[in-house]
Amino acid sequence: MRPVSALLCLSLASLMIPTVAPAQTGAPAAAAPATPAYPATARGTVSETQFGVAVADPYRWLENDVREDEKVRAWVTAENQVTDAYLATLPGRDIFAARMKQLYDYERFGVPVKKGGRYFYTRNDGLQNQAALYVRETVGGPGALLIDPNTWSKDGATALADWAPSEDGRYVAFTVQDGGTDWRTVKLLDTRTGKETADVIEWVKFSGVDWAKDGSGFFYSRFPETAPGQKFQALNDNQTIYFHKIGTPQSADAKVYATPDRPKLGNGGTVSDDGKWLIVTSSEGTDDRYEITLIDLTKPGYPARTLVKGLENNWSYIGNQGTKFFWMTNKDAPRLRIVTTDVAAADPAPVQIVAEDKATLDGASIIGEVLIASYLVDAKTEVRRYALDGKPLGTVALPGIGTAGGFGGDAGDPETFFAFTSFATPAAIYRYDSATGQATPWAEPKVAFDPAAYEVVQRFYPSKDGTQVPMFIVHKKGLDLSKGAPTLLYGYGGFNISLTPAFSATRLAWMEQGGVLAVANLRGGGEYGKAWHDAGRLANKQNVFDDFIAAGEYLIAQGVTTKAKLAIQGGSNGGLLVGAVVNQRPDLFAAALPAVGVMDMLRFDRFTAGRYWVDDYGYPSKEADFRVLHAYSPYHNIKGGRDYPAILVTTADTDDRVVPGHSFKYAAALQAADIGAKPHLIRIETRAGHGSGKPTDKIIEEAADLWAFAGRWTGMTVTAPAAQ
Repeated sequence: MRPVSALLCLSLASLMIPTVAPAQTGAPAAAAPATPAYPATARGTVSETQFGVAVADPYRWLENDVREDEKVRAWVTAENQVTDAYLATLPGRDIFAARMKQLYDYERFGVPVKKGGRYFYTRNDGLQNQAALYVRETVGGPGALLIDPNTWSKDGATALADWAPSEDGRYVAFTVQDGGTDWRTVKLLDTRTGKETADVIEWVKFSGVDWAKDGSGFFYSRFPETAPGQKFQALNDNQTIYFHKIGTPQSADAKVYATPDRPKLGNGGTVSDDGKWLIVTSSEGTDDRYEITLIDLTKPGYPARTLVKGLENNWSYIGNQGTKFFWMTNKDAPRLRIVTTDVAAADPAPVQIVAEDKATLDGASIIGEVLIASYLVDAKTEVRRYALDGKPLGTVALPGIGTAGGFGGDAGDPETFFAFTSFATPAAIYRYDSATGQATPWAEPKVAFDPAAYEVVQRFYPSKDGTQVPMFIVHKKGLDLSKGAPTLLYGYGGFNISLTPAFSATRLAWMEQGGVLAVANLRGGGEYGKAWHDAGRLANKQNVFDDFIAAGEYLIAQGVTTKAKLAIQGGSNGGLLVGAVVNQRPDLFAAALPAVGVMDMLRFDRFTAGRYWVDDYGYPSKEADFRVLHAYSPYHNIKGGRDYPAILVTTADTDDRVVPGHSFKYAAALQAADIGAKPHLIRIETRAGHGSGKPTDKIIEEAADLWAFAGRWTGMTVTAPAAQ
């Protein structure tokens, strides 16, 4: 199971998705109105002195849960009414929506998982709100539908989240995500009957499920039940690992591992390849700094032994051969290496088998008798093969320059699968034989556009301090840039998250209209290992903002765009990024699209998963950290007397990752400030969360709104495309 540390990122896919509506004739950008009349927002008198600094928080009341507070609910309704009315006037919105619906209407497959000789995978036929789960009895045989989440709710907002087949393929444990929340309900499907069993597990969050090899049950992690009315805001402490035996109630589940003396630890468990051990990975924040505990599953009482103490380094389990365990670690290797340890030893010492490289090691697995290692080479995937003793065996031939992911499977079985995608290439699935090194297509999408009509270049530009930062620039081939083009600049810059090439139907719709997409690989990400991450967090966070500002300046200097045609976008930590740089350089951008952002840097650690983020942001309660946070917090640094770009904030009522109060307070402060005549609006989705599980129709609607808004303020003239 994945450790709780990977918990802020909002993927490009969840941000850049589509929107529907009938086509209309294009109109000049200038046809849309400027400033709308904002709703009146009550301004409180809350002010707190922290380390000698008076910190006003007039919109504290907007932190209250929209489900529980009628005043907040009324504010949300009023804001949405104003925003909806404004968006309805924008030329091109329906054209974007209709075209995205066409572009999104292609068959999409997930990477298969092989268990019991059967192949389990997800599939979306094109415009389904949610992908369904299928199984094939043979690798090339027909698929049989197992689970269709599209029947679970009328609005399509209930999703199939994680799923895991038992070793023999008889059962599938799956998790249900309702309305975008991070909370999951675990259920069980008997694949022989096609029916759900009576097994139901609640209060699961930030956890997968991992089966015992004998199929008797599975391990999962859960939090204690919250107080009434606090489910979507309470801090998440005391995550505990349990074992659920098939056919028994959750109340009978056995507690396997808990840390009540250290309630802030997140604990996840992975069953070893041979089924004899449970590898417990514990973390306290979002950093890849783990403690590793080994539980002997062959002995009663789940005896535990700590292998790695101290929360100092990344130790990621790859596989094992008996007591010889393979790990990916950044101990003495900032860009990571692969080592083994003999857990039979009293004090296992790591033995290096694959040394640290100039490229960043991004993942590894044992497939058959081969070690498959995925690297990031300037934010692009390269996959290398090694013998189990570390001897190089060459690389895996990929279809092009892009991102590959997958390569799961079992030691002893050479068959695996991977997905490959790039900015203009939808994800295709390939079957790979690790023994022969041969890759063959397993599922290739058929799309309503020509991928060859787009070009992707990677440039390196200097940041404020001279650091060279990579950036992908994507647009239609032959695009006339003589006067600059409407450009969407996307960034994230945090939590060791790498931005790699990926396809999005919504971004393609932007580029079809003559827009440019630019994706900057800012410091704070994981593209170049620990040093790159460290250079963009804590006291170094300003480097991220400088990198993003420099990206905009570079695009302008190179003639790709102009200040009047540059829009910026980011989600989650990237929403914080957008809010911060708009405050620092409002003159540089025409439009800004901050999504589900962390906007109050002095209170982020008080809600749900926010306490984990102190690894990247620091502690608001510590003076040195407070002064850094207060200096860039988007909510606290809106300065009047300057013209700001047009801003469309987006969030959702069920976001319990970055609670919507962040965006509510930020939008209220924008609307109250003297920052010019351009619109500063907030779009609040209902029954949606931080991004995952959002139904296709809502994704399309939101993206059409975003592109129409950005297009209006970057001078884009949106025209209906010729018949496809």
